[in-house]
Amino acid sequence: MAQLDKTSFQLPIENPAAEDFLPLLGTDYVELYVGNAKQAAHYYMSAWGFQPLAYAGLETGLKDRVSYVLQQDKIRLVLTSPLKSGGDINRHIDAHGDGVKSIALWVDDATKSYQETTKRGAESYMEPKTMEDDKGKVVVSGIHTYGETVHLFVERGDYKGVFMPGFRAWDPVYKPSDVGLKYIDHMVGNVGWNEMNKWCQFYEKVMGFAQLVSFDDKDISTEYTALMSKVMSNGNGRIKFPINEPAEGKKKSQIEEYIEFYNGAGVQHMAMATDNIIETVTALKNRGVEFLTVPSSYYEDVLDRVGEIDEDLEPLSELGILIDRDDEGYLLQIFTKPILDRPTMFIEIIQRKGAKSFGKGNFKALFEAIEREQESRGTL
Repeated sequence: MAQLDKTSFQLPIENPAAEDFLPLLGTDYVELYVGNAKQAAHYYMSAWGFQPLAYAGLETGLKDRVSYVLQQDKIRLVLTSPLKSGGDINRHIDAHGDGVKSIALWVDDATKSYQETTKRGAESYMEPKTMEDDKGKVVVSGIHTYGETVHLFVERGDYKGVFMPGFRAWDPVYKPSDVGLKYIDHMVGNVGWNEMNKWCQFYEKVMGFAQLVSFDDKDISTEYTALMSKVMSNGNGRIKFPINEPAEGKKKSQIEEYIEFYNGAGVQHMAMATDNIIETVTALKNRGVEFLTVPSSYYEDVLDRVGEIDEDLEPLSELGILIDRDDEGYLLQIFTKPILDRPTMFIEIIQRKGAKSFGKGNFKALFEAIEREQESRGTL
C-alpha cells in the first residue's frame, strides 16, 4: 500500500465533546468473513471497482484461511474464507452468513490503544502483536464491540510493504476500472432491543467518542415500522459509528429483520463517499449493482425542502439519488439493496456538499422503500 502522509490527518477537532485519547487516524481496513473469498473478490472488483492489492493463503504459508485485499482510494476491504472445516471462521459464517468481522482502525500506537481501551472496560480480542518481514513491522491489537464484531488497532508507521507481513502483492491481469469511491464516511451497527444506549456508552467510555446526533422513533418511522439511532464520533470526525436499535411498530422493522437473519448484532452498512455521485452510481448500475428506489413524487417538491443545489435534478431523479440539507450544506445519498443473499448488509453511497448530517429528511422515503423490499421477501 502506498504510505499515506500522516500530516494530512491532523484535522481540526470536529467533535469537541470527544476525549479522543487514542487518537484514531482513520479506517485502516474492513475485514469480511465470506464463504468464498476468491469469488467475493471478483464481485467487489467487477461490480464495485476495487483494485487487487494483496493476498495471503496456502502459497504464503497459511493453512487455515485465505484472504484477498482490495483497495479503492482510501477504502480497503479484506475478504477472508476458511480453508478447512470447523474453526471460528466457519462458525461465524454459519451463524451470520457473509459479514463484517473486523473494523480495523489506523493508530500511531496499537499497544497504547489496547491499554487505554481495556483499562476502561473493553474486552480483549487480541493482545498487541508485532508482525515483521523485510519491509518492516506492523503492530496489531484488538477489542470486542457489539455482537461478534471487533475493532483492531493497526500501527503501520514502520512498514513499507504492500499491506502487512504475511501478505504478498496480488497483481492479476483482470483489473476493472474504479467507480470513484474515496473513503468510508461511516459504518452503521444494528443492535438488539434497548441496547443502543449501552453501546453508545461503550464508545463514549471505552474509546472516547461523543454523540454527534440522535434520532428517535418520531424521526425514523413509517406507518408500519420504526427504529432509534445515535451517531457516535471520535474527535477529528474521521470515525463515525451510528448505532441503531429497533423501536415498536405495527410490523417487523428492518433492524428486526437484520437481527433475525444475522443472528445478532452486527454491521448493517458501510457508507462510502464519492466526489461525483451521479458518475459513481451510473457506473455501479451499469455493472449490475441494485439500488433501492423511491417514487418519482419524491422529486416533485424536494427542492422546495432542500433549496438550490449544484446538480441538475433530472439525473438525480433518474438514478433515485436522495437529497437533504442541514445548517452546513447539503448531501446526496443512495442505498443499495442487500448485497448478500441474507437481507443483512448493504452499502450507502454518499456525497457531501458541506453537510455533516445523515439525511434525516430522507428517512421516511428510504424506510418506505426498504419496507417494499421487506414485503417482497415476506419479512415485513
